[in-house]
Amino acid sequence: MDACSGSQDGQDSILEPLSFPEQPAGGAEATSPEGPGAELLVCLFCPESVPLQQKDVLLKHLLLEHKLVIADVRLIADLPKYLLYWKGRLLEQPATEFCSVIKTNSGGPVEKQENYFLLCDVLPEDRVLRERLQQRRLEEVLDQQQAEREDSSFHHACMFCSEEFTGNRSSLLNHMAREHSFSIGLPDNIVYCKQFLETLQKKLDSLQCLYCEKTFRDKTTLKDHMRKKAHRRINASNHEYDRFYVINYLELGKTWEEVQSEDDRELVEQDGNNDDWSDWRAHPVSAVCLFCDHQSETMEKIYAHMKESHGFDLHKLRTDLSLRFYQQVKLVNFIRRQVHHGRCYGCQRRFPSPADVLRHLESAGHVMQLPDASAWDQPQYYFPTYENDALLCTLSDDEDGGGGAGRGEPGDVPVIAEDIDDLRALKQSSVLNQLLKNRSNKD
Repeated sequence: MDACSGSQDGQDSILEPLSFPEQPAGGAEATSPEGPGAELLVCLFCPESVPLQQKDVLLKHLLLEHKLVIADVRLIADLPKYLLYWKGRLLEQPATEFCSVIKTNSGGPVEKQENYFLLCDVLPEDRVLRERLQQRRLEEVLDQQQAEREDSSFHHACMFCSEEFTGNRSSLLNHMAREHSFSIGLPDNIVYCKQFLETLQKKLDSLQCLYCEKTFRDKTTLKDHMRKKAHRRINASNHEYDRFYVINYLELGKTWEEVQSEDDRELVEQDGNNDDWSDWRAHPVSAVCLFCDHQSETMEKIYAHMKESHGFDLHKLRTDLSLRFYQQVKLVNFIRRQVHHGRCYGCQRRFPSPADVLRHLESAGHVMQLPDASAWDQPQYYFPTYENDALLCTLSDDEDGGGGAGRGEPGDVPVIAEDIDDLRALKQSSVLNQLLKNRSNKD
């Protein structure tokens, strides 16, 4: 079994869902080419120049002052280098050698006629330049992404609870997704991560919602808004974030939405209008035993295997403990995580490997010996230990064991952890906590 785990504050934690073997899971920070400190944009004909952020100012200058239009500017991967190249070429030869000429008012008086120049990729030299810049940009981004993936000097605080994270960036990103329900995507899909986080932090510091970008009067109001409106996420339609995702660099000037829609169209074209499903065959989903690598294509067989081979009866535990659906989910994820970390969930004794844990569980009779519910009935175990865990899909809370995911009690829904400080304060002031204290004092 693949392991993607880490240790934080002396406690074992799984930062990302693991993957069963039959279905594997899919340096210093540089400044983004479109971020602060990028090069200037130079005019092709005169000394005029502007920062990259003022691109439209230069394009307007080229149109009004020099009668030149650059086609499909958004498809140019590196506009500063593109302009520098053509500035040099236009010093060697006139614009008419490279540009299409458009005559305005061609039917009117001669004095009112004007020539406009269009620079576009119809010209082979321009097309080659654009493709070369795109290839170079992609190589730079992939090199940067690889450096960030291997970087162990990353250090950044969580935007929501201020907990400090040092090491690999995935520890912070997975913490925010797990503890605060805020995900910007898989770490391996992101580039210029520090600048991305700083951009988001500035918005929060300005009391701005990350999704709808409305500004609020104080931090508490902002937090309530983002929680109630489910705005603790970024807006995929906000192109300000495009430069932080590798997919936006893969094809010349295309965004992730365009790439994705083309992929969808290709699938439709390949399928054509064939409505015949007679040759379709479903691939059976195999469930993996909680304690060993045994797999079965039917749930009856995997439950029978765990009972006969290891003495573990999940149905009996469900009945004896009156476990509802989400409690079963948490129990399964808890057991998988303990076994993965080489620990007996009954007595908490550690062992060198999962195989040693299994031998101990069976010899010590701890297979059906669960710890107190407070150890496993925790929000963190809503999250699968293994992302392709078919066993979770078979759990139920009805009497006959049929379909249970949609039939839990109305109030039994996952609750994702909020800010740590809020939870601690709530725990200390809760009525339940006071009752427990009173009971402890009486005892």
